[in-house]
Amino acid sequence: MPSIIVYGGCGALGSAIIKMFKRQAWQVLSIDFNINMEADDNVTVSNEQSLVHQGTKVTEDIGDLLNGAKADALVCVAGGWQGGNAASKNFLSNAELSLKQSVHTSLIAASIAARHLKPSGLLVLTGAVPAAQGGTPGMIGYGMAKAAVHHIVASLAMDGSGIDSPRVVGILPVTLDTPANRSAMPNADHTSWTPLTDVADLLYKWATNQSSCENGRLYSLVTKNSVTSVE
Repeated sequence: MPSIIVYGGCGALGSAIIKMFKRQAWQVLSIDFNINMEADDNVTVSNEQSLVHQGTKVTEDIGDLLNGAKADALVCVAGGWQGGNAASKNFLSNAELSLKQSVHTSLIAASIAARHLKPSGLLVLTGAVPAAQGGTPGMIGYGMAKAAVHHIVASLAMDGSGIDSPRVVGILPVTLDTPANRSAMPNADHTSWTPLTDVADLLYKWATNQSSCENGRLYSLVTKNSVTSVE
């Protein structure tokens, strides 16, 4: 049975990915603060743990659950959005949170992949389109964190990174169509938001080699008139 590790398995996108792969009879391991009841196994973490403590624990726990086997895919979709410029009251705390949510999880995912991903396996990290286009003055901490994720993808795809897989990529959503986003922006143009099922379907096609992906590439997910393209 093929297996996938989903970092951020209790979020809206992570849950959609787990549903997709479970329907296809994959073994699914979820990493998050809470348990995803649809996953076969769960590793729970605490936001109070340091990067080293959390990374060591998660990597060891995943190894125990795999019991010597290697995963076919590892997808890190943990994260969250925080706004704020340098004058914002929560500027530093939001920047710190962005680092924990996006950079720390991506680094831990890389550590897991180096030890528990098949040489032909798929590793996907989550960046953001604005961070790839330049500065992000209204969300400096978030943009910084996502730019760092882009750098991690590029580095892991290179020789000597410690990752044997030739399939390390980043996905860059613009706006995902989640219940939280719908609640926060009820009057927005939802036809330009990317459905979670579109992302999950893309990841499944990459994981099963139904579609190819280029090592080290950042793929923007752009939705127009309810049609999603991968650029």
